[in-house]
Amino acid sequence: MGSGAGSFLKVVANNFDILAGPVVSLVYPLYASIRAIETKSSEDDRQWLTYWILYSMITLFELTFAKLIEWIPFWSHAKLIVTCWLVLPYFSGAAYVYEQYVRPFFLNPRSINIWHVPRKEDIFSKPDDILTAAEKYMQENGPEAFEKLISKAEREAKSRGSNRTFYDDNY
Repeated sequence: MGSGAGSFLKVVANNFDILAGPVVSLVYPLYASIRAIETKSSEDDRQWLTYWILYSMITLFELTFAKLIEWIPFWSHAKLIVTCWLVLPYFSGAAYVYEQYVRPFFLNPRSINIWHVPRKEDIFSKPDDILTAAEKYMQENGPEAFEKLISKAEREAKSRGSNRTFYDDNY
């Protein structure tokens, strides 16, 4: 009888993640959700609604990438640990993930157009890079700094023997 019990415990220990997964991810959350519905507090309702949202997202991820996930040997252990973190009220993992990642994503929707093909711009529609750079420099440093830069460049040009200035139209 001792070897039968030992074999049973060995099977349970080797398959703990498979056996505990449904209990942690389904049985306890179902029980806690029913209790939350029966209370007047909305805080526990929010905890369990966020958990079920995340559980649905995990399940969709698993269904979508099932062929890839079956090659990851520690997936069931990692999922059990993450699910425990999401489920246990001590950690409030579901509320944290929802508030930090899911909620901002849905409150600030960004549309992605997968059919967008950028147009080629012709050379005449592109603004002059020198003018753009000068405007940016003046915005960041002020027009006085730009005037000092022009004066310095003119002095250097004159010291090299060139009589041209930046203001000449004959340049």
